[in-house]
Amino acid sequence: MSSDLPGPDELAAAYAETRKASRVTPLLDAPGLAAQIGAAGLWVKAENLQRAGSFKLRGAWWRLACLSEAEKARGVVAYSSGNFAQGLAAAGREMGVPVTIVMPVDAPEMKRRATEGFGARVVLSEHGERPREEVASALAQKIAADQGLVLLHPFDDPRIVAGQAGAALEAMEQLGCAPDIVLCPVGGGGLMGGVALAVRAANPAAEIWAVEPAGYDGMGRSLAEGARLKVDGGATLCDALQATMPGAAPFAAAQAAGVKGLTVNDAEVRQALRVAFETLKLVLEPSGAVALAAVLAGKVQVTGRTVLVFATGGNIPFDRFAEILQAEQA
Repeated sequence: MSSDLPGPDELAAAYAETRKASRVTPLLDAPGLAAQIGAAGLWVKAENLQRAGSFKLRGAWWRLACLSEAEKARGVVAYSSGNFAQGLAAAGREMGVPVTIVMPVDAPEMKRRATEGFGARVVLSEHGERPREEVASALAQKIAADQGLVLLHPFDDPRIVAGQAGAALEAMEQLGCAPDIVLCPVGGGGLMGGVALAVRAANPAAEIWAVEPAGYDGMGRSLAEGARLKVDGGATLCDALQATMPGAAPFAAAQAAGVKGLTVNDAEVRQALRVAFETLKLVLEPSGAVALAAVLAGKVQVTGRTVLVFATGGNIPFDRFAEILQAEQA
């Protein structure tokens, strides 16, 4: 394992620190769904109920906690399509760290408003036909250089990976054991990296799956090839999972932990949103539902095994949520 990867001691230290700010999110037992898919047990970690609506607060808090006092005073800048933006803005407000967020102009308005509501300055980026995350990243780098701000990456940072691991550590505390199978949504891979390191340390035999939307399976393809690859993207419901290449730090963590990748399509995501709402009483955004979608679609052999699924975000306007479910019925 790379020496740059956070070890168990850092994961534990990050978890101890982030617990000061994070909410203990429910670990939902879903016996009906477990019976439906043949699993011994199915548990859903409802990180959509985390403060600011996603797991992102965990990594953002630890990253800011690692800054020097001078860096905190200068302020930070990052790019995000919404969920990291909200988590970082919320953490910055509580820590007294000024936060600037570069957000693609077509990012959900609800996420932009919420980020501003936490006190962050939002700068919109116009990307045209270019990949929106790449354009937003370039603008964030320019702002950091011009204004002397500390540049933070939303996922490609070992400290972000360490902070996000708290979601898995907390879930295993609640479960009382390490699961046999874990499925986790992946955009750039920050959560996946942290989850993979935490779960692999607890259960060397666990299956760990990175779940991505079709067209944005950069992590899965990279793991299969043994090197980071860039993908082409395309249309997807999963607006928060549009990274075209996994981060170096998350990829190294996932590779070291023996993670494998799989994809889901929009129809499978719609079905997962409906099941989460009707069965688990959870409102998820499409990006937060991809791991559940993979389980429900039978993409992993779960017979007789204990399965942990991460539901990662719930930042979606009601009208959009209803529109997606109505399209699923059509």
